Amino acid sequence: MSIVTLLPFIVLIGAMFLMTRSAKKKQQAAQQMRNEMQAGTGVRTIGGMYATVKEIHEDTVLLEVAPGVHAIYAKNAIGAVLADEEYNRILDGADPIHGDESIVPDDASSLTGDTAGDATETGDKADKIDLGKAETPADAEPAAEAEAEAEAKDAKDAKDTVKADADAAKDEKKSGDDAK
Repeated sequence: MSIVTLLPFIVLIGAMFLMTRSAKKKQQAAQQMRNEMQAGTGVRTIGGMYATVKEIHEDTVLLEVAPGVHAIYAKNAIGAVLADEEYNRILDGADPIHGDESIVPDDASSLTGDTAGDATETGDKADKIDLGKAETPADAEPAAEAEAEAEAKDAKDAKDTVKADADAAKDEKKSGDDAK
């Protein structure tokens, strides 16, 4: 076999090796984080629950999920060990990182420049667009009658055409019989 035919297999095996190597590194880092966990630190479980570590056992951890409420979790269920500042920030609900940013309202009134009071004063119909036909009901009646008359005339013309064709066919048949 030539090297050209083996090259795709070599590249595939190399890519698989690199992917498994990085996955193993991540698993080792997570295991090391779980082993270095101490009582009193804040953690986040893989389910997203925040708790404080009370006791650490060989394969399990006793977590205080609320004051006086304890639960036993597997060590593998610990998703992250949090720094004290971050854990306290999450528990207190304070978010100093995003404190200066403005909050986007649920409605689009701030984007259009209208305030909520202006929209209620002018009424909701001022902002709505009518996507229906431009005709008014009074204009629609004559237009509907004219359309019905045109359809009736077309139908009558079609009947007359069919009758004329049938009469022509009869005449042809009669004249054909006389020629024999």
